[in-house]
Amino acid sequence: MRRSTILRAVATALALAPLAVPAAYAQEEGDSVLVALPQQVTAWTENFNPFNQTTTVPSIRDFAYEQLVIFNRMQGGTAEYRLADSYEYGDDLKSVTFHLRDGLKWSDGEDLTADDVIFTFNMIKDHPALDLRTVWDRIDGVEKIDDQTVKFDFKEVDTGLIFDLVRVHTVPEHIWADVEDPVSFTNPNPVGNGALTEIVRFTPQEYVQCRNPYFFQADDLEVDCMRFPQIANNDQALTAAARGELDWFGSFLPDIEKTYVAQDPEHHKYWFPGGSLVIFNMNLESENAGNAEAFSDVAFRRAFSMAMDRQAMVDIAGYGYPTINQYPSGLGQGYHAWNNPEVDAEYGQYTEYNVDGAKALLDEAGYADTNGDGFRETPSGEEISFDVIVPNGWTDWVNTVQIAIEGLNEAGINARVATPEAAAWTQELIDGSYDAAINALVVGVTPHMAFDTFHSRKKGTTRFSATRWTNAELDPLLDSFFKTADRDEQQAIMDDIQMILGREMPHVPVFNNPYWYQYNTARFEGFFSADNAQAVPVVHDGNPERVLHLLQLSPKS
Repeated sequence: MRRSTILRAVATALALAPLAVPAAYAQEEGDSVLVALPQQVTAWTENFNPFNQTTTVPSIRDFAYEQLVIFNRMQGGTAEYRLADSYEYGDDLKSVTFHLRDGLKWSDGEDLTADDVIFTFNMIKDHPALDLRTVWDRIDGVEKIDDQTVKFDFKEVDTGLIFDLVRVHTVPEHIWADVEDPVSFTNPNPVGNGALTEIVRFTPQEYVQCRNPYFFQADDLEVDCMRFPQIANNDQALTAAARGELDWFGSFLPDIEKTYVAQDPEHHKYWFPGGSLVIFNMNLESENAGNAEAFSDVAFRRAFSMAMDRQAMVDIAGYGYPTINQYPSGLGQGYHAWNNPEVDAEYGQYTEYNVDGAKALLDEAGYADTNGDGFRETPSGEEISFDVIVPNGWTDWVNTVQIAIEGLNEAGINARVATPEAAAWTQELIDGSYDAAINALVVGVTPHMAFDTFHSRKKGTTRFSATRWTNAELDPLLDSFFKTADRDEQQAIMDDIQMILGREMPHVPVFNNPYWYQYNTARFEGFFSADNAQAVPVVHDGNPERVLHLLQLSPKS
């Protein structure tokens, strides 16, 4: 069987090959091994649980566990069918029914049926920590129509709920039914349904994930394995990339034309389409009384925003790659078609760099240096002192935070930079043990996806809802957006959402990152590009379209 041949060859070659010469063994053995960098870490952790948010390896979702459907953001939300081959809404728009493909199997050869989908959703209902998208707040139930058909009943009309339903990765009932605690389960021998399910090598320094012999598109998959080296920071990524050791990655590379492209102009390529919203979070439920008092005051949040030199963040920290975001709501240039200009007119002053204005605003709100230490206290006399956390090694973000700290300090705010590891940073954002942080919100087909992170039902559920700010006016507007398919009605709702967010400024937008995406055509071809813009091209976890990308890649002959 081809599976055993590939796995034996790859495992043998990996045991013999020096790590500094990635993928040479693949060519020697006749098997294609693509080297990718979806995440920078100091060490890989052997965790293959697709519901884990902190330590799971970044290739388990999408590559080992597929979605029912992928809605292609770069193609206006076009449905790309995966485990399902169709879906339809009920006449009253209060249900959606998915039809699974014929002949689906798990990587151990067992049949994948509607029972697995229903089991997965009931499991996350029984263990709410796994319900990362809070779908059970919005569905009444899930029922089996037949072995290939599953129906979800909604509590009310919600045409946007499907975007969250499909992001729940189906797991095999015959494996997970015996798991006592699926929250802490590391899934050491993953049985999946995606393209690459077989972990043939795992160390803290690298792991290799190979093809699923029962993958439903096995005939279309020309990459036999993916190798994931441990790389800790952007500097190490640049070194490996410049040497041609990475095929598919996404890192911040300073002066990319000189440092990367010029090393091999024929093969070293990049494409930076517009992407995620980068923000500063303040934890309104900080355990520090002074910080909580300040963060809960819109005047302080506005002053924080006015102390941000966004242009320097873009030009200096980001080498000009990001796009400045001065929308008071954080909307961003990519969604300008949804913009409410009244929000800009009324609150735009608070996203302009103006440290003197920030000082005046703080003075007026009663923030003063009452103990002579050079920093302001709250109106009630409490100390304000906080770290702004940013993942270690994310040099562009670290430099962005440094620029932010300079502005805050100049305004009399006692803030510092702290650089925990990425997993610790994520955990602090989720559990609320941080004070302030730089963060990013993923983007969807509409602005609703980013703004819905402020819904009260999502408070503290993921790192995207880290502010712990909610608003009674906002919830019903967010809920109503997908209760209509009328674009004008949705625009009116989005106008009101932006007005609330612009007025309250629960987070501080600074810029929109590009999608960081670099590739090397020396060994593989078919990569997405500005001339081949099929889908969001990044290899990072959180981008389901990356499996569409993988299926377009093939080794050069």
